[in-house]
Amino acid sequence: MSNALLDFSDLPQFDRITPADVAPAIDVLLEKANAALETVTAADFPACWDAIAKVLDVATEHLGTAWGAVSHLNSVADTPELRAAYNAALPRVTEFWTRLGADERLYAKYKAIDPATLTPEQRQAHKNAVRNFVLSGAELTGAAKERFAQIQERQAELSQKFSENALDATDAFAYYATAEELDGVPADVQQTALAAAQAEGKSGYKLTLKMPCYLPVMQFATRSALRETMYRAYVTRASDQAEGDARRFDNSALIREILVLRQEEAKLLDYDNFGQVSVVPKMAQSPDEVVTFLRDLARRARPYAEKDVADLRNFAASELGLHDPQAWDWSYLAEKLKEARYAFSEQEVKKYFTAPKVLAGLFKIIETLFEVSIRRDSAPVWNPAVEFYRIERNSPNGTELVGQFYLDQPARTGKRGGAWMDDVRTRWLRPDTGVLQTPVAHLVCNFADGVEGKPPLLTHDDVITLFHEFGHGLHHMLTQVNERDVSGISGVEWDAVELPSQFMENFCWEWDVLRNMTAHVDTGAPLPRELFDKMTAAKNFQSGMGTLRQIEFALFDMLLHTDHDPAEDFMPLLAEVRSEVAVLPPPSFSRTAHTFSHIFAGGYAAGYYSYKWAEVLSADAYAAFEETSGSDGLPSTETGRRYRKAILEAGGSRPAMESFKAFRGREPSLDALLRHQGMAD
Repeated sequence: MSNALLDFSDLPQFDRITPADVAPAIDVLLEKANAALETVTAADFPACWDAIAKVLDVATEHLGTAWGAVSHLNSVADTPELRAAYNAALPRVTEFWTRLGADERLYAKYKAIDPATLTPEQRQAHKNAVRNFVLSGAELTGAAKERFAQIQERQAELSQKFSENALDATDAFAYYATAEELDGVPADVQQTALAAAQAEGKSGYKLTLKMPCYLPVMQFATRSALRETMYRAYVTRASDQAEGDARRFDNSALIREILVLRQEEAKLLDYDNFGQVSVVPKMAQSPDEVVTFLRDLARRARPYAEKDVADLRNFAASELGLHDPQAWDWSYLAEKLKEARYAFSEQEVKKYFTAPKVLAGLFKIIETLFEVSIRRDSAPVWNPAVEFYRIERNSPNGTELVGQFYLDQPARTGKRGGAWMDDVRTRWLRPDTGVLQTPVAHLVCNFADGVEGKPPLLTHDDVITLFHEFGHGLHHMLTQVNERDVSGISGVEWDAVELPSQFMENFCWEWDVLRNMTAHVDTGAPLPRELFDKMTAAKNFQSGMGTLRQIEFALFDMLLHTDHDPAEDFMPLLAEVRSEVAVLPPPSFSRTAHTFSHIFAGGYAAGYYSYKWAEVLSADAYAAFEETSGSDGLPSTETGRRYRKAILEAGGSRPAMESFKAFRGREPSLDALLRHQGMAD
């Protein structure tokens, strides 16, 4: 087939997809999806789940798969040509999904389906579908319905532009430092910066705002002036406070318009605010419940956070003679205090975490705990650094394919920052062929690449990030649900979707797990127990401050979508939240909201609290493993099997609370989270 986006015979042809393919493929797929919609909404078409799925769901899945491939490439291999093709197609794709979700004929057809004719999985999917029709405006008529569709299309454009500005503002910055300015910066970071400058034919060391460069500079550079330069550039990205030409990426107006449109959308759906709309499909019952939860957690964390700050200030004054630390000093001070208090450095630890060894260790724990095997596989990829794997399990009929995943670890230009899991396709007993489709996932990170022929080195935080994203991936890939809309992470309440990801992070602190995934980059020696004990002692270093930082983001997000008048400037609200929650308020020029992609371009609007909410679930779930670990210190396979069946395999086929109780035998408790973070009374 000449157009790679129209080939659904197997995995996406990432090596063949070109920007020129996008428009013609979307033309074909939209035409087929529209024809399918007309077919199933005809008066004589039966109100039957399987019949609708066979026609409409197959057509929309093809559209979703192709558009998902384009969106993915736009995130990991951005070029001007691809961006133009993506943006040209975006309004048409958005218009279709908006119209589909609000089609009163299709809504009537779904309401006419008798739930008694459905399997339990289908009943849950049907219940979700009816709810989603209402939230998508299916009960609106006339001008209100038209306006609702316009809002969805405009929001899609604004979110995409927000994301582009954040990426472009990050990519546009470069500072060419001298060797003297880089005093204290780790050697591998310096080598990468030197190579980057040389590749451009420039002298000095090219520093960027990508995390593998920015963070170590902030933690280790002894020169405060360099840290200030980097800090100012980082916290003013995509804002009115950026310097000179960089202001062209300012997201201020986009944020205001997004908020106005969300409020209008809520009013059209007969809600007071967007926060109320957001919690409808979530575990939390109301925005008030969320705000109460966040403020209660802030109250408990505050004494620990205040002690964290006092420790930093005392250390800065007594050991470094710094009596008035500035915002760009805190990361450096924290690293110095941690080194002094626990007698180890993150850079020392990093040398033991070579990416291949970490990955092998991660695979081992997954294989042991969840009774599967992981091995290399082959598929077309978008970059030579991308790896592809398959997950298998033994069955009475031999080896059975469970799922597959792409792993894209290194940071690079044109790749969106952060780390994420996304689905390529979902497990589904296909109604068109009767064949069971196995799930495939994208696992994307932004780690430093290897230098001078050596393997990439990961910080312990990178290791935690890798485990986190794999938790999402396992939720998607280990599902045993055959109904697409509630398979894997589909249909899982948004504030519970972080449970499996945060659950996996806990293994990064288990000696019997960690020691098998370390090898010193030069000697091959495993991580010494003494160094691990120091890391463990430092595990909850500044956890009070870290907790309040997350609560600050979450509270700002929820109040922004409930109490805030979108016609007003949002910065005073952020200042209010910081004065209520933060123990280290940032300077007035800081504009973190302007790159807060989670809530303005990533599906977490009035939902950022989900991280903390799900952390309660994940800490309590992990406590079951602590209670049953064997004499060898390794987690119990039996507990792993129960967790796999109750949480991972069930996916979205039942409410998250039911799955949690099936595993734990009770509702979750906050105690485990506070204990894990060293904040138990």
